[in-house]
Amino acid sequence: MNELQLIERIRRIVGSRRPGGLMLGIGDDCAIFRLAGAREDLLVTTDFVLEDVHFRRATHPPAAVGHRVLARGLSDIAAMGGKPRFCLLSLALAPWTDTRWIDAFYRGFLALARKTKTALAGGDLARAGRLACDIVVCGTVPKGTALRRDGARPGDAICVTGRLGASALGLATRRGAAWRVHLWPEPRLAIGWFLRARLHASAAMDLSDGLSLDLHRLCLASGVAASLDGEIPTFRGATVEQARHGGEDYELLFTLRPGVKPPASIAGVPVTRIGTIRKGRPGSLSLAGRPLEPRGWDHLGRQ
Repeated sequence: MNELQLIERIRRIVGSRRPGGLMLGIGDDCAIFRLAGAREDLLVTTDFVLEDVHFRRATHPPAAVGHRVLARGLSDIAAMGGKPRFCLLSLALAPWTDTRWIDAFYRGFLALARKTKTALAGGDLARAGRLACDIVVCGTVPKGTALRRDGARPGDAICVTGRLGASALGLATRRGAAWRVHLWPEPRLAIGWFLRARLHASAAMDLSDGLSLDLHRLCLASGVAASLDGEIPTFRGATVEQARHGGEDYELLFTLRPGVKPPASIAGVPVTRIGTIRKGRPGSLSLAGRPLEPRGWDHLGRQ
């Protein structure tokens, strides 16, 4: 059973009935909650960061681990065009963690929190055999305007920010610019705001598990297929496979209605049109006219 199959199984167990105020639940980058009479919707997301899954203590500096923990949650807020407000951080400390490691971890975490005006409002502490973090981030977006995965329609342009494959290349080589991108990802908050407020993107999500797998998920949510043109913007030195399927780039994948031209860059980050949304079997992908298998990071399935 892969991650998508388990999510669908959980969705069936939970049922379709939603409590009042919950506008969007399981299956997107964030849940959306609306308080009665509010002018803004709340965006809430949560992520794990696990030792020997998302980082290794021998290779990842503690400040970078702290940065990456918060960046994961902020990237989900960015994907919906939101503004971060506060976060909750829970830590299960491993036997090897000492005060020097913990202090450096929080320095990296709080530096990004200050930069993005995200208040650390609380959390929980425990002990475990290996270090584990759970990050919850709450953001806001004007009422009814959040970008979602389910809005893509046939004829929409498919676009991505940045150049892909950097994180996968960095993890493989542990050197140079790609390694820095892997250690210190930059959540695209300003770009997400621009996509929502200025370009009125029809759908969006962040690229955390690889372009092919994440585009497959966006297409499933929207009930459409996707045709890629063949040219994927690739980070210097990365392979085609790393650009198509490598995870943790934390760039944004989005779609635009016909007639809306993507700018060459947003907030100094290049933007590239890579394909078109088509009618077809929901979730199916093609690249230069040939079927493309969605591959990437799946915690429960094959990689």
